[in-house]
Amino acid sequence: MNSERLLEIILAPHISEKSTLAAERRGEIAFKVKRDARKGEISGAIELLFSVDVIKVRTLNVKGKLKRHGRYSGKKSNWKKAYVTLAKGHDIDFGQS
Repeated sequence: MNSERLLEIILAPHISEKSTLAAERRGEIAFKVKRDARKGEISGAIELLFSVDVIKVRTLNVKGKLKRHGRYSGKKSNWKKAYVTLAKGHDIDFGQS
């Protein structure tokens, strides 16, 4: 796989109540990824960026919500989320400040 492509796949960690519970219970970490990313690419990107071993990757497409501001309405963009399961003893620390 192209290392430049792998560096562009991961957009941001997705921190929410649900993803925090998944991290505590199952050791899964959630990421926002590019919409055209495949599971193998996501796994390779996580291993390259954070130097950890990835066991499993689950992906899902999140539909954008309809939003209104007064009489104007719009739609947020669709995006893709990936739940990454790490091997025992591996962890990613995002450094909460």
